[in-house]
Amino acid sequence: MDADSSKARLVAACVIGGIVLGASVVALHVAGPVAVPGLPPLDALRRRFRRRSRRRRPVRVYMDGCFDMMHYGHCNALRQARALGDQLVVGVVSDDEITANKGPPVTPLRERMVMVGAVKWVDDVIPDAPYAITEDFMKKLFTEYNIDYIIHGDDPCLLPDGTDAYALAKNAGRYKQIKRTEGVSTTDIVGRMLLCVRERSALDRRNHSSLQRQFSSGHGQKIDDSGSGSATRISHFLPTSRRIVQFSNSRGPGPDSRIVYIDGAFDLFHAGHVEILRLARELGDFLLVGIHTDQTISSTRGPHRPIMNLHERSLSVLACRYVDEVIIGAPWDISKDMITTFNISLVVQGTIAENMDFAKDESHPYAVPMEMGIYRRLESPLDITTSTIIRRIVSNHEAYQKRNEKKEASEKKYYEGKNFVNGE
Repeated sequence: MDADSSKARLVAACVIGGIVLGASVVALHVAGPVAVPGLPPLDALRRRFRRRSRRRRPVRVYMDGCFDMMHYGHCNALRQARALGDQLVVGVVSDDEITANKGPPVTPLRERMVMVGAVKWVDDVIPDAPYAITEDFMKKLFTEYNIDYIIHGDDPCLLPDGTDAYALAKNAGRYKQIKRTEGVSTTDIVGRMLLCVRERSALDRRNHSSLQRQFSSGHGQKIDDSGSGSATRISHFLPTSRRIVQFSNSRGPGPDSRIVYIDGAFDLFHAGHVEILRLARELGDFLLVGIHTDQTISSTRGPHRPIMNLHERSLSVLACRYVDEVIIGAPWDISKDMITTFNISLVVQGTIAENMDFAKDESHPYAVPMEMGIYRRLESPLDITTSTIIRRIVSNHEAYQKRNEKKEASEKKYYEGKNFVNGE
């Protein structure tokens, strides 16, 4: 009896609850939303939800530049720019625009596009970008490319008329600034080569054409590394462990990874290097790159080499999206112990390389991987070497000398008046 009574009460409670709930729904439908003390109105909640949904769209940032003779300073700027958003779009200035505003570029647009596209922090590249951001181009960035912010370094970028190249972006409130990477610039690198040209020209005025041969064969006196004289005589880069960590990849090879190894100087890191690294990476799961010491390069290519020191060359290679890990100061000879230590599955070498005379020697640096059957020659996609870049400077060194003198003056002014800028 008690059980029947309990069931009846439960049914009655459910019926009454249903009636009350239905009446409440009808009342809300007729009367509209009712404000509850302490809670925001329904419309406000909807607007807030829509704003949050919009914020979920990736933040896209834009950075432009000439990226001529691209170096680790350019790469660090792109790394910092990428950290300010979710996607980085990079504009590469056309050859004509560079010539009109700065002088002739050393590397043509097609090579600069290869270099920028290979940087692991870059998501998209725009060719033939204008040197100065015009109102029309800025509108295009905001509407067609969905750019949220335009990025540039803390060093001033002035047009020939003295105006700020980024004034429009600043006035629009869509400009963000990063810290310039000190110790390197294209001006500095070109200056290092021009210094060699001047010194060798003084030594051999009778035969100017020998300059190119001296660069290629390694003849001529050693450059003074005492630090005196021209600011372009030596590198002013101060390597830190933090910078190497910032450029490094966090992952290592898996237990079953096919590890491909390629080595070299990678001096004046260029499009030819990028393309051979791309091919090497396609042959395995993990690309390990050996970078030879300054002493090794000097002994094989001449006392004037390398132009870039070991740490500078290491950062340039690490910034490449095809590279997983580097050996800083790799041995010239590849030993069985090294192959075992790094679990190397394949050793590759490009067909376009400088100083291939070792192929005639008994002590071939690739002798061990050849005997093991894990050596392979790769057809280099581009016929470009470090000497190619140097010859471009030598053949037009007067134009580059004038360009550098103008740029060195502006860089000196920047360093004299610079203040600390927080950044990485």
